[in-house]
Amino acid sequence: MSDAVKIKRALISVSDKTDLVPFATKLASLGVTIISTGGTARALEQAGLDVVSIDAVTEFPEMMDGRVKTLHPRVHGGLLALRDNDRHVASMNEHGIEAIDLVCVNLYPFEQTVANPDVSEEDAIENIDIGGPSMIRSAAKNHRFVAVVTSPKQYDSLVNELEKTGGSTSLETRKNLALAAFARTAKYDTAISEWMRARFGGATPDHLVMRLEKDATELRYGENPHQQGALYKDPASTEPSVAAANQLHGKALSFNNLYDANGALELVKEIDPDQHAAVSVIKHANPCGFAIGGDLADTFARAYDGDPLAAFGGIVALNRTVDAATAEKITEGQKFLEVIIAPAYNADALELLQQRWKNVRILETGALPAPALRDPQENDIKRITGGLLVQDRDLAPFNTDEWTHAAGPTPDGDLLTGAVAAMIIVKHLKSNAICLVNDDMLVGAGAGQMDRLASCRIAIDKARDRAQGAIAGSDAFFPFRDGPDTLIAAGVRAIVQPGGSKRDDETIAACNDAGVTLLFTGRRHFRH
Repeated sequence: MSDAVKIKRALISVSDKTDLVPFATKLASLGVTIISTGGTARALEQAGLDVVSIDAVTEFPEMMDGRVKTLHPRVHGGLLALRDNDRHVASMNEHGIEAIDLVCVNLYPFEQTVANPDVSEEDAIENIDIGGPSMIRSAAKNHRFVAVVTSPKQYDSLVNELEKTGGSTSLETRKNLALAAFARTAKYDTAISEWMRARFGGATPDHLVMRLEKDATELRYGENPHQQGALYKDPASTEPSVAAANQLHGKALSFNNLYDANGALELVKEIDPDQHAAVSVIKHANPCGFAIGGDLADTFARAYDGDPLAAFGGIVALNRTVDAATAEKITEGQKFLEVIIAPAYNADALELLQQRWKNVRILETGALPAPALRDPQENDIKRITGGLLVQDRDLAPFNTDEWTHAAGPTPDGDLLTGAVAAMIIVKHLKSNAICLVNDDMLVGAGAGQMDRLASCRIAIDKARDRAQGAIAGSDAFFPFRDGPDTLIAAGVRAIVQPGGSKRDDETIAACNDAGVTLLFTGRRHFRH
């Protein structure tokens, strides 16, 4: 027995009318009766096609501004009836229900409507489709007999099949269409849930639903060659990001490239591009270079010089448009970079970068927001086996007016600026984390250690003589004074840390004895 189903009657009701007329014209040429609603029916009639109105099928008028038109047994019975079930067929005959063999529905543009930050609650709610998802689900459930089309992108392949078969669909096609249909309604309902959570709910809802779309670009593999990897994008996200960046040059991005590029970009987002240039260099998810300055080219040079050994094969992010002078600094010498990411590139700068490296990935994000304008709805999510850990992004500003001067000389403006830079950097290092900042640039970092003293020693070893006069930042308090003593012995002039240890008095004493400024921020910045 063939699983082919001849399409005799089709119901078409679409908001997105892209390629609607050619698609419906092809159906009509194959002898398909077209049923339609509202604006879709008018568009088809204006194109000269014969259309059966939905109220002629239901014998019931569209009402309530179109809220009620397809929610009727003669529609859903025609979609849900099992054609090989005698009782279903008898019910159809008894109630005057005719089979519908194809449904073409794309939904009210809810996602596009709520993408406008000024959308009213009334407009958003009116763009929640009810009849459309109901028909899609009915048709998809009964895919043994009904084909369901949910996107104009599906028109061509379906038409090609209909032309080859004389107007029939295969079971395989209907299964694939049903799979896409349920994915579409799931995505749509998730968009509604996300909007309602943002408007009416709290930061940690009882039920977390996520709407992600697989990027068309295939990753070569995951963190390692034996692991599969993929990028899924959040269509609701509007903040400039690595996920949404435009790749201008280079070979395909890898899993690790994307993860590290995200870390690099998030670090330079901490600095307002209208006030300062900022450049970060990331290696294995940790900053190995970072600098703040007035001139982007000079800022890049200082960031890279923070740890040239670690920067080899690293990821570079810049918070301003890359000009020719900056591109010259990036390309000079024997540097090797995996990814460069910036808001934009001048034409001559892009040409220079492209000529220097055949494979370096060059990403363009568009203008970066001021730190205060980053999206707080972008939750920080970490996967664990069996679940997800969800938290707010760590977007708390660094306000020195809220800090405590705990020991040593009173800090001047330059020291406070360096202390803020130290806390920004250490916030982006894996904890336990220590960083050393000199002349507004990272000169040494110790990250991801099981004890804070080891992180101090690694940071000092990286900094070498640049530890003299540096500002040390710590992502959490020092449980003992051995860490501060080690930093002081290396020559730091200030230590900035959250404070809160039972032994803070020992650290205060160490700094007072050595004439080292000690600042307590009152806020921890672990990063696991």
